[in-house]
Amino acid sequence: MIKSYSVAMTKECDNTLRGHLLRKDRQEDLCFAIWHPSAGASRMSALINKLILPGSGDRSVHGNVSFNPQYIERAMSEANAAGGGLALLHSHPDGRGWQDMSRDDINAERGNAGRAFGATELPLVGLTMAGDGSWSARFWPRVAPRQYQREDCGTVRVVGDVMAMHFYEKLLPRPLVSKTQIRTVASWGVKRQAELARLRIGVVGGGSVGGMIAEALARTGIENVKVIDFDCIEEHNLDRLVYATRRDIGELKVDVLSRRLPESSTANNFKCDPIPAAVYEEVGFRAALDCDVLFSCVDRPWGRHVLNLIAYAHLIPVFDGGIAVKTKPRGDLLRADWKAHTCAPGRACMACLGQYSTGLVQTEREGLLDDPKYIEGLPSDHALKARENVFAFSMCCASFQMMQMLNYVLVPLDLPGPLPQMYHFVGGFMESTAKRACDEDCPFTALVGTGDNCGYNVLGKRTISPEMTPPTPEPQRPIANRLWRSICRIFN
Repeated sequence: MIKSYSVAMTKECDNTLRGHLLRKDRQEDLCFAIWHPSAGASRMSALINKLILPGSGDRSVHGNVSFNPQYIERAMSEANAAGGGLALLHSHPDGRGWQDMSRDDINAERGNAGRAFGATELPLVGLTMAGDGSWSARFWPRVAPRQYQREDCGTVRVVGDVMAMHFYEKLLPRPLVSKTQIRTVASWGVKRQAELARLRIGVVGGGSVGGMIAEALARTGIENVKVIDFDCIEEHNLDRLVYATRRDIGELKVDVLSRRLPESSTANNFKCDPIPAAVYEEVGFRAALDCDVLFSCVDRPWGRHVLNLIAYAHLIPVFDGGIAVKTKPRGDLLRADWKAHTCAPGRACMACLGQYSTGLVQTEREGLLDDPKYIEGLPSDHALKARENVFAFSMCCASFQMMQMLNYVLVPLDLPGPLPQMYHFVGGFMESTAKRACDEDCPFTALVGTGDNCGYNVLGKRTISPEMTPPTPEPQRPIANRLWRSICRIFN
């Protein structure tokens, strides 16, 4: 059930729109764009994918701005051909912050909502850029024959080297600072704390690293945390799970964690949603799409593959990390390394960074990674056999991932987000890294902002799964488009 709406775009797209919409003569301007749906469990997001800038004679600038018929016809045709929806973007040069709509704004968007829906089978999405670069947005879904209702978005997020969040205060008011947050707020200020606290944050994997990250989020004042994990607590987990005790053995990790986090939270309105599923299952995947950012705390290739897709196709930044421990034949420690990095458009993805092998994704889908005979047959130094870990290493890796997130979201001194980090315990040194982009042949760079229309089916079941469906140019409308059409039939 859709309860909220949002819009997302890349920083590259945002920069282009600033150059076009914020004119030097301070007159209003407009343009169209194609958006693709990203349907979460309770939130629908419009991902701005392609700009359709005006050509000669497409619009009239006269203090206010209006578009001519051929312009919207061209835009609707391009959106239909791409299988996406139509977005109308305009500027309020004298505005600051989230913008209300004038009567002319409402008439222009509501008056064309029917044409846009008829051409694309998706609602018209409207966006306004204020003079300070702030975004506001809304959907215009069909609620009855020839009737379209405005649904304001709660957020607009811009992702790239860093992230910018724009909040609609009426839907997501600034949280009050509690006495338990005094030291936290003193570090980066009330404004940044308000932006940080309102993020919907998902922790995928409730193990040793994920449990510590969830604890850190609760104590930092985050209001909404989702924990996605299907696993149960076992006795051999107790040396690493900061939130579990012997009496929790046999219970789902997400259930135990969601009971403990409210005791640690410093937010006035804290909510933890336990999602007892894998991120590659429909329930877990859709819950992840409800989030603004995600933490990757998984140790298998399939989960990382899905999160990699989400980071680029769905424009939800992912903070990933991992620990590798190797011992000598007699059991002495040979090496212990942990790393953390941020995955988002313009940055190297997990596959290009070597965090997982794409070749092993299908192996896991077929259930072989849970087959003892298959694991026993692997070389002794194979990565899939590297299960060793200890509490102290998990604690350090969790800290690295939290620092990646805080740097990326808070943007201290307006500096670009952090580079990948690698620490070597044996020798006690941090490996220097350089900024990396994806490899030239990386398939994920072509999927940026395509959302549910990306063409990849990465979902399945935890047991033996069907083969991954490759991208196909099939003409049928994506599931999110069909969902909107089904909703509208109710009112016919």
